[in-house]
Amino acid sequence: MDRKTYILERERFYTKIDHFWADLYGEEYALYDIALIDEMELEKIRLASARIGAIFFKTAKLLRKVPDATLLEMGFPKETLSFIRLKTLPVESVISRLDLIKTENGYKCIEINADTPTFIKELYAINDIVCKEFKVKNPNAHMEQQLCQAIRKSIDQSTKWLGISHPSVVFTAHDDHIEDRETVHYLRNLSSLDAPFVPLNQLQIEKGVGLFDNNDMKIDILYRQTFPIENLILDEDDHGNKIGLWLLELVSDRKLAIINPPSAFLLQNKAVQAVIWGLHAESSLFFTDEEHDWIEKYFLPTYLEPDFFIKNGFVYVKKPSFGREGDTVEIFSPDGIVQYSDAQKSYTNYIPVYQQYIKHPTIRFQSEKGEQEGNLLVGSFLINGQPSAIGFRVGGMITNNLSYYLPIALK
Repeated sequence: MDRKTYILERERFYTKIDHFWADLYGEEYALYDIALIDEMELEKIRLASARIGAIFFKTAKLLRKVPDATLLEMGFPKETLSFIRLKTLPVESVISRLDLIKTENGYKCIEINADTPTFIKELYAINDIVCKEFKVKNPNAHMEQQLCQAIRKSIDQSTKWLGISHPSVVFTAHDDHIEDRETVHYLRNLSSLDAPFVPLNQLQIEKGVGLFDNNDMKIDILYRQTFPIENLILDEDDHGNKIGLWLLELVSDRKLAIINPPSAFLLQNKAVQAVIWGLHAESSLFFTDEEHDWIEKYFLPTYLEPDFFIKNGFVYVKKPSFGREGDTVEIFSPDGIVQYSDAQKSYTNYIPVYQQYIKHPTIRFQSEKGEQEGNLLVGSFLINGQPSAIGFRVGGMITNNLSYYLPIALK
């Protein structure tokens, strides 16, 4: 369709969907277009996701046993060391998302978003609505049920960990950020739990005693899908009290459970990929021969220094160990010269991780700016470690918060 028709059709379609952010930051976000994928490709993504997830989750068990000095070298804040060793749930992360790039040699994982992944409502709810609009088959059909069961199961398991029978559950997010707020509202509604949504700024904490909602009710389980731990530990009240650290202490003392669990933050650190690659490079017996094959196939060389890439003449990426949406990411030429840099620089205080650069495949799509070509990134969810919904983001060399959401359908 021509550009004018596209704009009118897109507005007609997305204005009918309540509580969704079709535009973000004053720009088009959700495209009124659809990309096709065949069953065989879908199965390749799910197989890759299952194997990549297995490697990450196995590595978490090792990281709980390493010395504090190792964790500090990886960039974990010292205040979190005892917290990240906690195992509050049988799974390492309830909802995690892998970011994958398709290459000539299959799919490569550039990172895992294990702690506070977004892109959830888009793939589990909106993609189905788009597929019905275009009269095509949704590759994520029936995945909402899997997600709902995982949320409810995680709350049941957290209840057992706390040793109580009737927990008080609260869902929370920043109330002034539409994507965060509506993502959490979606999860809350999907779970069908009798649990309120309470904005983060209305939660109250009493050191060593508990976390309370805006009606002074003590909270047992806090579902904080979009509130990162690295931000939480910086939280202070008006009197300078480190209330974020107080909250971690409540979890350590089993007076509060949080979802995603502490182990998800352990895997959120991008330096974990340097650990995985290092163990693979030295043929460590920690991984089986089959797992070494998976690492070689699906992971990228990742280090805490750029020397390997400079020595071997590889283009490489520098990322903060903790960071999101491409913020503070830079792409370097083999001789160490910056070739491309994201405009946002919010995470410069975290130690960097260096990873081999691979080129995104490109795809053409329609938008309000006309037909465009963009770099394609695959988001693939793991729910309790099992492959789940997938989706596409398209944008520039670095996928950031201005990249588009491109719905997908089965051929």
